[in-house]
Amino acid sequence: MSEEIKKHRTKKKERAEKLKAQKKDLAFAVLRNNPTSPRKMRLVAGLIRNQDVNKALDILQYSPQEAAIKLRKLLQSAIANWTKKNEGVHIEDANLIVKEVKVDGARMLKRLRPAPQGRAYRIRKRSNHVTIILGNSDVNLEK
Repeated sequence: MSEEIKKHRTKKKERAEKLKAQKKDLAFAVLRNNPTSPRKMRLVAGLIRNQDVNKALDILQYSPQEAAIKLRKLLQSAIANWTKKNEGVHIEDANLIVKEVKVDGARMLKRLRPAPQGRAYRIRKRSNHVTIILGNSDVNLEK
């Protein structure tokens, strides 16, 4: 094997180990095929982005939107995942924040609504996927 290929493999391995070490401090939870439109979910997700975890839970608790209920449950799941990953550390001591909230479009159910003169209008019932990533406020997420 040439020296250049060995050098490339070691760089790749080092980069992978560095990413793995960064992801150790992160925890995430995913909600798939949620039957709410992505636009409505993004409005609520924007409220908790880059917030402290306890403050985000309070915001979602008192938000009137239906999407807030599901997002709160997902945030609690992410917190449980973080505590499982970091046993023996309290959330208050960890300075835990909501690093990232991604809302992506999911499968769209297409329905027909009767229209005048024998035609039909298509109704698109949208759904979404939500990903929440939690981390310490001092950890940067590099891609």
